[in-house]
Parts: sequence; structure tokens; C-alpha cells
Amino acid sequence: MPHAPPSAENSQPGEEGDLSDLLSELRILLPGAQMLTAFLIILPFNGGFAKIVQAEKIVFLLTFFLSMTSLVLLSAPAIQHRVMRPLQDRERFKRVADRIMMAGALSLAMAFILGTNLVMSEVFGHIAGIVACTLMGSLIICMWWWLPLHLKHARKI
Repeated sequence: MPHAPPSAENSQPGEEGDLSDLLSELRILLPGAQMLTAFLIILPFNGGFAKIVQAEKIVFLLTFFLSMTSLVLLSAPAIQHRVMRPLQDRERFKRVADRIMMAGALSLAMAFILGTNLVMSEVFGHIAGIVACTLMGSLIICMWWWLPLHLKHARKI
């Protein structure tokens, strides 16, 4: 006999699917953080790095630190899940993992913004860097936070 698809009546918010969704979302974010970090790790070893101004070196260090922080935070829930198996309090784990994931996303967003500033400042000058990182920050805020919250409250999705 085939199983009926889950409905609003028989699905519960605490089911295994929520945890699987969270871990899948982390698998989406991690490659971006890994790629950015990989490029940042090799940057100081390139010949031209010594020529950038001190302010850009500070922006680089902040970007690198935020990118590394995002890697730690975004990988933490998967590692914690493995270490804590079997989970004793699944709901609590999901709440904590969700907060860690959001902190990792915030760190990654800030690294994207500062990375945009670093590249644009070097290529087009500091004013262009400030404009570009402002636009990048606005895009991230809009697409990662404002739009999902707007759709959630408007009950469009």
C-alpha cells in the first residue's frame, strides 16, 4: 500500500526533515565560503599584494577573518550533529544550529561586502569601492533577509 504524502495535519515541525533541510542549506552556503577563503589565502603570496595601501591590507585582513569565521560557523552544525549522535534533544539542536547558521551567513555576507570593496578599490579607486560594497550590501540585505521576510509575512510562499 503506497504511503500518503505528508499533509499539514500529519507533519510536525520537529520532524527529521527540518534538520535535513538545515544541513542541506549549509551545503549550499559552504562552497561560497570555501571559494572566497581559498582566493584570500593565496592573495598575500602574490607579488602585487605588497603594493596595496595599508587601508586595503586592513580590509583584506577583515575579509579573510570573516571568511574563515563563516567557514567555522557554517560547518559547525554538521560536525556537532555527528559528534552528538544520537541527538537527545532534536528541537534544541535545530534552534542552536539555526542561530549558528545565521551567524555564519552574516559573517559570509560581511566578507562578500568587504571583498567587493577590496577588489573595486584596487581596480577603480576607493570611491568605486565604497559604492560597490554599498550596492553589494544592499543586494545581500534585500535577497537574503528582506525578500524572504516580506514573502513570509505576505504569505506568498
